[in-house]
Amino acid sequence: MDAPRIALLNAAHEPADTSRNFRRELDADVVEFHCPSGELPEGFGYDGFVVTGSRASVYWDEPWIGRLKTWVGGAIEAGLPGLGVCYGHQLIADVAGGSVEDMGEYEIGYRTVEQDGRNRLLEGVDTEMTVFTTHSDRVSEAPPGATVFARNDYGIHGFRKDRLFAVQFHPEYDAETAESVTKGKRDQLPDARIEAVLEGIDEENYRAAREAKRLFDNFLEYVSEVRTERIEAE
Repeated sequence: MDAPRIALLNAAHEPADTSRNFRRELDADVVEFHCPSGELPEGFGYDGFVVTGSRASVYWDEPWIGRLKTWVGGAIEAGLPGLGVCYGHQLIADVAGGSVEDMGEYEIGYRTVEQDGRNRLLEGVDTEMTVFTTHSDRVSEAPPGATVFARNDYGIHGFRKDRLFAVQFHPEYDAETAESVTKGKRDQLPDARIEAVLEGIDEENYRAAREAKRLFDNFLEYVSEVRTERIEAE
C-alpha cells in the first residue's frame, strides 16, 4: 500500500526549519501548507493531518488562525486522524472543546515529562521521557472525553480524543533548531536562563530526546490502519 497522504499544516511564521524537521520525521506523502500565508487544503482528501508549532497563540484574533480552526474542525468531522505539536496541541484542544491559557511564564529546554505508558502514540517510549519544550501557553483543560496521557509540573503534555493526538513538547526538533529557538528568546528571558538552556543542548540530552520521535511512526501506523478500515468498509 502507498505511503499515507498527510496534510502538514505549517503554522510557523518562518517555516523553513519547521518544514525540514517534520519532513524528516514523517515517512509519508507530505503535502505542506503555510498557514500564516493563508494556505490551507481545499478539502479533506488526506489520510491524516499534522498541525505544527508556531509563535502565535490560538486565542489571537487573526484571520489565518480562524481559518485554520475551521479547517481542523472540518477534518475532525470528516474522521481524519490528526496530530498536533505545541501550538498544534493547543489548537486541536481549542477546536475540540478544551481550554488554552497564557501561563505567565516560559517552559523551555530539555525537560522531563511523565507518560502513562498506555497510549498508542507513545508506544515503545519510556514512561519518563526527556523532551525539548518551548511554550508560554498551555492546555489548561483537555477537551471533553479526551484522555490525558502525559504531564509534567507545567501541566498537560499529551492527550488523545478519538482519532486526535496532541503533544505539547517538540519531538521533531533537532539540536540545531533547539539552539536557534532558545537564542531567539533573548528578548523575553534573562540571559542567565538562556545560557543554562543552551548548556543543556548537548549530545546526551538530544540522544535521550530522540526516543520520543517514535511517536511519528506510531501515528503514521495508526493513520494507515484507519485508512485500511475505511477502504474495507467502502
